[in-house]
Amino acid sequence: MEAKKTDTELVVIGGSAGSLQVILEMLKKLKTELHFPIVLVVHRKASSTNILQTLLQQFVAMEVIEIDDKTEIENNKVYIVPADYHLLFENKSMMSLDFSEKMNYSRPSIDVTFNSAAEVYGKNLVGILLSGANADGVEGLGCIKKNKGKVWIQEPDTAEVDYMPRHAVEGVAYDLIITPENLADYINQL
Repeated sequence: MEAKKTDTELVVIGGSAGSLQVILEMLKKLKTELHFPIVLVVHRKASSTNILQTLLQQFVAMEVIEIDDKTEIENNKVYIVPADYHLLFENKSMMSLDFSEKMNYSRPSIDVTFNSAAEVYGKNLVGILLSGANADGVEGLGCIKKNKGKVWIQEPDTAEVDYMPRHAVEGVAYDLIITPENLADYINQL
């Protein structure tokens, strides 16, 4: 199955336990010039330090930015949702942070970000769900699909923790099943 060329305006990737290695592998293989931003929603402890940005920056030529409230969205950048905040898209040029209750025991919640992105970007969104230990992200993928966006899910058998991608495969109409090895290739084709 091949990823189809689209008018992609945003790629949003959600992951939890076991997703960091997949993200690092992807970043290593990304083209140096993409015509859209990538937003990463990764579950992590509220008290976690900001080393994730520094770590990820070592693997990719694009600038890696930890999102602040009212961060402007620019193409060819990788954005990370900070620990203990939900990410919302105000429009196609502005992101905001939210400290409302946890969803699926998580803040940031992948569902919150996927739902918000789906409403703003519609058919120009690619939502990707990686390894994880709870159902966060499954409902959000459904919202992305309902809004005509593209849904990609990590092949559960390749996930360190297969609960999240397995529930997504069973519960959501998807466009593509990806593996850690081919994820960057598919993104580069967009």
